[in-house]
Amino acid sequence: CSAAWYTPRPGWEGPSMALVPVKVDLSTKTCVVTGASSGIGLALVTQLLAHSQVAQVHAIARRAEHSAALQALRNEHGDRLLCCAMDITDAHSRQLGVARITHRSAQLHCLIHAAGVLHAPDIRPEKSINQLNEPALVQLLQVNAIAPILLTQALLPAFRQAPAGVIAAISARVGSISDNALGGWYSYRASKAAQNQLFRTLSIEVRRSHPNLRVVSLHPGTVDTPLAAPFKANVAADRLFTPALSATHLLRVIAGLHNEDSGQFFAWDGQAIPW
Repeated sequence: CSAAWYTPRPGWEGPSMALVPVKVDLSTKTCVVTGASSGIGLALVTQLLAHSQVAQVHAIARRAEHSAALQALRNEHGDRLLCCAMDITDAHSRQLGVARITHRSAQLHCLIHAAGVLHAPDIRPEKSINQLNEPALVQLLQVNAIAPILLTQALLPAFRQAPAGVIAAISARVGSISDNALGGWYSYRASKAAQNQLFRTLSIEVRRSHPNLRVVSLHPGTVDTPLAAPFKANVAADRLFTPALSATHLLRVIAGLHNEDSGQFFAWDGQAIPW
C-alpha cells in the first residue's frame, strides 16, 4: 500500500472529491482500529502500518495479545503497533483499554470501528419474524451499536486538540431503512440502523465541540471473511472483496472526506447510501 490512498484513482470520485484535493491526510497521525485481529480490521491495521508516515496504530481485539497476525506485525513495525486486549462490550474492559490507549497517545486522529457480528453458533440471520429471539437481538445490538458508541464516548476527548480527525463506523448497506426491499435479517438490520443513527447523532454534536472531526458510517462491500462466509454463494466474483481490497477502498474514502461529509453514510466506492 502506498500514498495512493490519499489520491483518488482515475475515474473515481469519493465524497466531495470531484474537483477538489484530498483534505484528510493520515501522515504522522495516530489511529485506533477495533476488530483488529481478523478480517477487515486486520487489513486496515496492516495497510495503515505499511504507510511509513502513519505514526502509530492501536489495534483493539478481544484477545489481541494472542493474535499471531498482530504479533507478526508487531515484530515488523515495533512500537508503531500497540496491541490492546479489550472486550468492547464490557465496561470494565473498555475502561482499562481506553486508559492504556490515552496513556500512550494523548491525541488521536482516526478511530475505525471494524468489530461486528452477524452470526454465531447460536445466532443466524432471521428469514421470518418467527425466528426472532431476544438474546440474539440484544447481542447484535450490544456488539454492533452500543459498544462502538460507548467506546467512542470514552475516546472522544483525545480528538479535541486534533487539527482534523475521522471517526468511521463500519456499517452495512442492509442497515439502511429506505434501502430495505427484501426484509429479513431483523436483528442485524436493526443493529446497523441503530449504529448509523448513533453516529449520525454524534456527528451533529461534534460540529460544535470538534469542528474538524468527520464522523461517518461506511459500507465495506461484501467481503470474504467468516462473517460473510455463509452468504457469499450468490455474490458475483467481482463484488466479493478480499479484506485487503475492502480496506484499500475504505481508506481511500476516509482520505477523501471533507467536513461537510460528516454525518453521512458512504459505500466502499464513495457513493452515498440513503439512511
